[in-house]
Amino acid sequence: MLTKDVAEGIHRIEDSHVNWYIVEGDTGLTIVDAGLPTSWRSLHTALIQLGKNFADIKALVLTHGHFDHIGFAEKLRSEMGVSVYVHDNDVPLTRHPRQYARARPVSWYLLTQFKAMPIVAGFLKNRAWWPKPIKEVYRIRSSSLAVPGEPQVLFTPGHTLGHCSLYFPDHDVVIAGDAVVTMNPYRGTQGAQIVSNAATADPVRAIESLEVIAQTQARTVLVGHGEPWNDGAESLVERAREHGPS
Repeated sequence: MLTKDVAEGIHRIEDSHVNWYIVEGDTGLTIVDAGLPTSWRSLHTALIQLGKNFADIKALVLTHGHFDHIGFAEKLRSEMGVSVYVHDNDVPLTRHPRQYARARPVSWYLLTQFKAMPIVAGFLKNRAWWPKPIKEVYRIRSSSLAVPGEPQVLFTPGHTLGHCSLYFPDHDVVIAGDAVVTMNPYRGTQGAQIVSNAATADPVRAIESLEVIAQTQARTVLVGHGEPWNDGAESLVERAREHGPS
């Protein structure tokens, strides 16, 4: 489902509790994250609704390499020739997206967190766990990217070892990926928090990385799971710290 202008010139697409974004810039479009494999259909639909086409897409930037964020990345790269960017540390994940570090076994959540069951069912329906590995990526090694929207790269490790958030000063927006969320897919809980330990490599570092997002003082934070946060980056980070790991 497309929501236009969650911030001016930035559009949110939500597929089965997973968000990804289309950013408009002077030279074309940047896609941030790639949802689930079935999000390819959503991309087609969103481009039509926005009056755009595939030729307008100049880059796909991944906040991290988890399976539920790389869904159509290889298809967009191989069929449309769009360059895919991801931090150096997450390149192995883009090749093996289900083989990632976690601080707690997934089985505990599957057996106890019944609120998350509809989310798990949606993931299964949309083939979330089976994206195509990405054969070729550009490695992010600097604090800026020459792509439409001209985001500043914020290194926010913890959820994964190479997780990055993207700050768009001209839009007063941070796209935080899974550095912080407003809906936790492993518990089905609402509110500002980091993702549960079943999908977070280093919870302590994840909490520490929130300071980088707070320092932007951005008005809006767009997340990988859950609704946009429009009350300022600092307040979002404060709430997430209070919640702590789970």
